[in-house]
Amino acid sequence: MLKNLSFSMFVLLITVLMLNACGPAAGATPQTVVQTKIIEVTSTPGPAAPAPATPLPAGSVQITAAGATFPLPLYSQWTYAYQFVDQAVVINYTGTGSGAGKTAIINNTVDFAGSDSLLTDQNYTDGKDLQMYPMVAGAVVPVYNIAFKPVPTPAAGQTAITLPRLILDRQTLVDIYNAKVTKWNDPRIVALNPGLKDYLPAEEITTVHRSDASGTTEIFTKALTAFSPDWKAGGAQSVQWPGKGLGGRGNAGVAAQVIANPNSIGYVELAYAISNGMSYAQMMNQAGKTVTANGDSINATMAEFANAFTDKLTATIVDGKSDGAWPITGYTYIILHTTSMTDCVRAQKIVDFLVWAQTDPAAQKAATTLGYSVLPDAVRQAMLAKLAQVTCNGQPVMVNH
Repeated sequence: MLKNLSFSMFVLLITVLMLNACGPAAGATPQTVVQTKIIEVTSTPGPAAPAPATPLPAGSVQITAAGATFPLPLYSQWTYAYQFVDQAVVINYTGTGSGAGKTAIINNTVDFAGSDSLLTDQNYTDGKDLQMYPMVAGAVVPVYNIAFKPVPTPAAGQTAITLPRLILDRQTLVDIYNAKVTKWNDPRIVALNPGLKDYLPAEEITTVHRSDASGTTEIFTKALTAFSPDWKAGGAQSVQWPGKGLGGRGNAGVAAQVIANPNSIGYVELAYAISNGMSYAQMMNQAGKTVTANGDSINATMAEFANAFTDKLTATIVDGKSDGAWPITGYTYIILHTTSMTDCVRAQKIVDFLVWAQTDPAAQKAATTLGYSVLPDAVRQAMLAKLAQVTCNGQPVMVNH
């Protein structure tokens, strides 16, 4: 391994990793808890970082991190690829959920955490010197598994019927999760989907949600809160879900539940829908435009909320007003201690990795290929400026950048 691979070799590596990451999610083992059926997914999308074949050289470190599953496909690839950039570091990131990640960094059981859920005032107090750094933005999408009525077999010479993608508007999505729209052939869904009128079944809708404390849930429920005053459960990493429903741990767990249960609907980060070949709805946004979750609609949302960042470098970016905005969008963050790290080699390795992730063209390409959107330049520069303020034993950690 080389300290610096050539750009072309690294792009080839990323391409190989992309192919490895696009297989179906691993199977799940059901567990039963009160009022919620949980699928526990023990494997995660993307390649796990393998142990080096030879002992690490002197000065090497192993870095432990955990948290959000929203960026897990990307972090799995970044941490694996980084071993070919710096052979003296191995970064192990585990997708435990944003809530667990925040708890771990506050309790100093990880070197850094991932979260799409924002730190609360109490979190900042308990953690003493925590800072959130935006890494990428992504779309949360409604994924569905509808048992459509059979499509007629075309006669000779006729074109086969292809069913269009489901469309939902903001109020209807709220009503589904409020258990007010309970069947797939509800007139409100039919009105939004005239091309599906003859194929939507008169079957009960099963809603799927996260059973763990989740930044994906926070983004989704903040969007529902913005969509309609009818959503009373609030926007947070954990809420009391109305009606019945199924729970899944992590984005992978929700995806597995939807795949396993006909006529269900859930919410996952776009990369999970793409990598699992899942159907996901288009949304009618606040401007009344039907939009698809992709790089363009995520970028439109980021551009609209460019000035929404707080002095803590965090922003909520749901329910944009622009024509092209995807309405359920959020940043995912890395959380670091900024002044209390005492292992300065470890601290520098973490900062070097984060700088690489934000500045290396192939690392950024990996993000967009998976369906994430990279930071606008102004946000990236603000993130790097904040990162430059990290100190170890009173000395700046960022060097030679």
